[in-house]
Amino acid sequence: MDITLAVMLIYTELYDICICNYIVIDYQQLYEQELASKQELLEVVEHWKTSYQLLKYELDQVKKLIYGSRHERFTTAPQNAAQLSLDIQTETVQATSLTSAQQIKYTRKGTQQPKPSIAPVRTKLPDNLPRVPVVLEPTVVPEGTVKIREEQSEELDYQPGHFFVRQYIRPVYVSKETFVIADLPSRPLPKAIAGAGLLAQIVIDKYVDHLPLHRQQQRFNREGLNIPYSTITDWVSNTCTLITPLYEALKKLVLQSPYLHADETPIKVLDKDKQGSTHRGFYWVYHNSLDDLVFFDYQQGRGREGPQQILEGYGGYLQTDGYNVYTIIAEQTEATLLHCWAHGRRYFYDALQSDAEQAQHGLTLIGKLYEVERQAKEQNLSFDQIKDLRESQAVPVLNELKAWMTQGYITAKPKTPIGKAFAYCLERWDKLIIYTTNGKLNIDNNPVENSIRPVAIGRKNYLFAGSHEAAKRSAMLYSLLGTCKLHGINPFEWLRDSLQKINDHPINRIHELLPIKPKE
Repeated sequence: MDITLAVMLIYTELYDICICNYIVIDYQQLYEQELASKQELLEVVEHWKTSYQLLKYELDQVKKLIYGSRHERFTTAPQNAAQLSLDIQTETVQATSLTSAQQIKYTRKGTQQPKPSIAPVRTKLPDNLPRVPVVLEPTVVPEGTVKIREEQSEELDYQPGHFFVRQYIRPVYVSKETFVIADLPSRPLPKAIAGAGLLAQIVIDKYVDHLPLHRQQQRFNREGLNIPYSTITDWVSNTCTLITPLYEALKKLVLQSPYLHADETPIKVLDKDKQGSTHRGFYWVYHNSLDDLVFFDYQQGRGREGPQQILEGYGGYLQTDGYNVYTIIAEQTEATLLHCWAHGRRYFYDALQSDAEQAQHGLTLIGKLYEVERQAKEQNLSFDQIKDLRESQAVPVLNELKAWMTQGYITAKPKTPIGKAFAYCLERWDKLIIYTTNGKLNIDNNPVENSIRPVAIGRKNYLFAGSHEAAKRSAMLYSLLGTCKLHGINPFEWLRDSLQKINDHPINRIHELLPIKPKE
């Protein structure tokens, strides 16, 4: 073979080998590029999936705030979609046609009441109600008949409350040496025409039955009493001034407790400096669950200045939600801070729609903790017995719950609802389990939240307080009337009697007029 031809063949083979290797290298690079691109697309999809879940979660929260109930239930049943609808137009043609062609039947658990096995018994009317006898004689009584008994039937009726004028008539006796006349009894507001009963009813109508003063004025007008609105507001204001010593005495008793619940709730206050606008003030509420006492303190803001002043030097247990202000106050005082399992449960409840499996498992474990509390209440256990029961039944559940959340927190995305639930509980774990160390402590902060409910109802009726001073007066009345409720005391009777006595009652014994029943 010619040398030149051989060399050419060798070079040709070498060229072919290089070309093949080049092609292989190109395909390898292309594969790697496609794989990287696919991974980027997967990351983008996962990002948008997470964003969608977050937006859906936020939308659900907005729906619940606007249309939903203000409490969560231990259930996986979703909210009524029609009730929470924001009326956003979507493509629903196919779904509508499908649902219209089918009849869906289901039975909702827990809503059907069993039929009574016996006929219902008429409620016995209270013995303390006055009886008005009405004797009904037969139209004809045959001669010779003898009355052997009386048949009695009762009917509960109502006559609207009526105004009356109490006239004090004082005979005057004179002689050459003397002039005699009886002293007038002490009146709550000496310069006002309103008696203790009327003042008490005005206060109760507004702060217990949530009837604004302008509506009460309309009721007065229907009775022919043309009382100016300013006069009614002055009566309420002066009544609050009169009972201020009671408010201060209640505050002292509340803060003496070794165990307090604390929470805050907003109240709109008319801003007189800016016509037509309102200021967002806050009621800071302190609940003494050991003695069933509640104290409201109004502050113009949500900063720590207000509770810091109230709780200065406090050294007992302080149960709150996760608001950081309480953490700062606890660090500055000797208070032992503990948190609320109702708030932790709420986070898992909010995660039901985005991660039903994990959220339900968390709710189930927390439900076991509440089952222990329910058992303690039903058995009417002592504080020491409650502590022992929690150590034997609640602590193992808490250990299981912490281990499960710790493992789940590793894989959960922080901004997802379930991630927030894990984070909330784990970050506050030491303060969430303190309740197991003392039978006097509660598992949650619900006692103080229950005391706040009248404020929420009142906001829907009178919308705002007329001034910061009016908000302070409201805090005073919510405190005293809320304590009446905790002790099962008729608020009208207590306030009327207290207004009749307070001007003549020794100030150093003012606590005797507080609406407190002695413990048995």
